[in-house]
Amino acid sequence: MNILLVGGGGREHALAWALAGSPLLTKLFIAPGNPGTAACGTNVAIAADDVAGLVGFARDNAIDLVLPGPEAPLVAGIADACAAAGIACCGPSMAAARLEGSKSFTKAICDKAGIPTAAWARFDDADAAIAHIRAHGAPIVVKADGLAAGKGVVVAASVDEAVAAVNAMMRDHSMGAAGRSLVIEECMVGTEMSVFALCDGTNAIPLGAARDHKRVGDGDTGPNTGGMGAISPPPEATPALIETVMATIIRPTLAAMAAAGTPFRGILFAGLMLTDAGPKLIEFNARVGDPETQVLLPRLKSDLLAALVAACEGELADFDLRWADAASVGVVMAAAGYPGAVARGGVIGGLDEAAATPDVMVFHAGTRALGDQIVADGGRVLTIVGSGPTIAAARTAAYRAVGRITWADGFCRSDIGVMK
Repeated sequence: MNILLVGGGGREHALAWALAGSPLLTKLFIAPGNPGTAACGTNVAIAADDVAGLVGFARDNAIDLVLPGPEAPLVAGIADACAAAGIACCGPSMAAARLEGSKSFTKAICDKAGIPTAAWARFDDADAAIAHIRAHGAPIVVKADGLAAGKGVVVAASVDEAVAAVNAMMRDHSMGAAGRSLVIEECMVGTEMSVFALCDGTNAIPLGAARDHKRVGDGDTGPNTGGMGAISPPPEATPALIETVMATIIRPTLAAMAAAGTPFRGILFAGLMLTDAGPKLIEFNARVGDPETQVLLPRLKSDLLAALVAACEGELADFDLRWADAASVGVVMAAAGYPGAVARGGVIGGLDEAAATPDVMVFHAGTRALGDQIVADGGRVLTIVGSGPTIAAARTAAYRAVGRITWADGFCRSDIGVMK
């Protein structure tokens, strides 16, 4: 098969690495890719949100399957455009991708299908949102309704903090169009975890579980980011808990989407809070996560490409995935200034030495080749993944490799995978 993988981050490098090992693969193209994905296939200079350019390339190069990595092309309708061109795409339609593109849409689906989630309200007016906050008190959660690259959520410990978040998003437009409307939720208490499912519109199978570290600083301090690291599997992710999530959250969502005439095909990412009353949905994403993908795929023993094909062809009812009885810890190395304006162009050394560390994978994200050097060209620049029989062993391997990388402008958290 000829495959077009869309995206250029650490998630896409991990996906490219997994796809490159499939016996079903003939050619792998990555658009736009990065220096890491270039070792797995052929990078193509097409932006991830250029739907027309991507579909045109797929048509001209006999692509059998398109796999979108990030959310932007999904919300822009790449699956619909592929369908119109007769090309398989392992991703939801624009209508189904609203599960990620609109938090209020997801909340409405939860209410309709009886899916456990936080109490919520949607607001288009800042004064009304602030009045709601003052009436309910803190802690309280303020979310941009639209896509905000993982940064549109404020868990406010005080009313003043929540009001400031409303003003920043709705009046100062800190989240752009994503913050034109807000969802304000009760603050759930518990442990966060993410469960992934591969869906064919009717059926779903688990695609692993992970926990990421969102805040930029050690001890979960500082602003939220797209993710500073992740572990897989979390210790709470027992087979019984995963089945509970599938039964109470994933399958009811698929049924509700199918009943609405917008079946969900592709990868569904359920961000969860494990509360005393059981798992509750925080939010959905319509694709696999970053940096979660980087810790999930090293544990997958089955052929990823075969699973994606089964999802596209509606054949997941009797499909199963095999996983290694091992753990993974991924440490994100980010550029100084992240999640704000970042330092670019710094030379990164020691990558070969890090990759040669036993039980380690080095996934590129915000990197660029400059002659024979690799330089930083983004916020989250690398994900260093260690594997081992336990989280502690995997963490040791990951940080050993981090110590072999030289990069003056780089930083990482020192506590990814620390068990509390």
